[in-house]
Amino acid sequence: MSHGPIFLNNISVVSPAKTCFEDFSTTIYAGNRIALIGRNGTGKTSLLKILADRSDVSSVFVPQLIDGNTLSGGQRFNTALSEALAKHPDLLLLDEPTNHLDRHNRQSLMRMLRNFEGTLVIASHDVELLRTCVDTFWHFDQGKIHIFKGQYDDYKKDVQQKRKSIEEALARLDRQRKDTHQALMKEQERASKSKAHGEKKYADDKLTLRSAQARGQLTSNKYQKRIGQTKETLTDQLAELRLPEVILPRFALSAEDVGEKTIVEISNGSCGYNKTSILKNISLIMSTINRLAVVGSNGSGKSTLVKALRGDPEVWLWILGCSQI
Repeated sequence: MSHGPIFLNNISVVSPAKTCFEDFSTTIYAGNRIALIGRNGTGKTSLLKILADRSDVSSVFVPQLIDGNTLSGGQRFNTALSEALAKHPDLLLLDEPTNHLDRHNRQSLMRMLRNFEGTLVIASHDVELLRTCVDTFWHFDQGKIHIFKGQYDDYKKDVQQKRKSIEEALARLDRQRKDTHQALMKEQERASKSKAHGEKKYADDKLTLRSAQARGQLTSNKYQKRIGQTKETLTDQLAELRLPEVILPRFALSAEDVGEKTIVEISNGSCGYNKTSILKNISLIMSTINRLAVVGSNGSGKSTLVKALRGDPEVWLWILGCSQI
């Protein structure tokens, strides 16, 4: 699998409500393994679609896939990926490929990507995938795309070192600003004393003293302005040096005022779609103090059970009894 250089010249993704990025230019060479990283909504998927629409290279784009009525998200992704690879593309474009995969399928995917001989461009928050399958990072942030070539941990270290350097420079500027202000206060105090002394003995020195005081104030103002401009530049650079967001699950569960009681009881239950049973012989009791994890392979019915428990109208669930908090 090979292709000529893919030139991106001044690519922008802009809408009336938001600017994702502007004027991005780079070149993709055959065999590159690129990760698009950054916060959601910064234009990663849009850029994948732009690359997929190019006519100068054989490409396949596998978008994010969600659960369906009969197949899980992982099963649908595996099917879509198999169909994509059957086309033997020179350029493989994947959008969050590990989102719905169990550990076994994630490991299989990463082995496949490591062995893929074509050019790879992936949008992902998956740190394990970023560490093992790519060597170039396009970080989407603050309306720009920053390129780094190397390993993920090297990229993190590089960003952290740059942030530390800028933070130290900002601290030095703050010290310089304070020192300059204190020096000016001392100079004004000295000039004021000299002026008072001069008014008594040397009336002709008034103009000279005032002029010296004014020059000191002007010099200080210029210096403070220069410090302010430098600080603004460094602050802007610091804002651009954010590490890519890693999406982690966050939960806010509280049953403090509820007390312990059974909220769902299932005995020899079943659930599924239409007339098709996905899970059978379900027996479980959930109370207000339980913290339950649903685990299993893709397609084993995890999402179906969760949908059934939350009352999704697409899923039927036969249970012995149910009470609500």
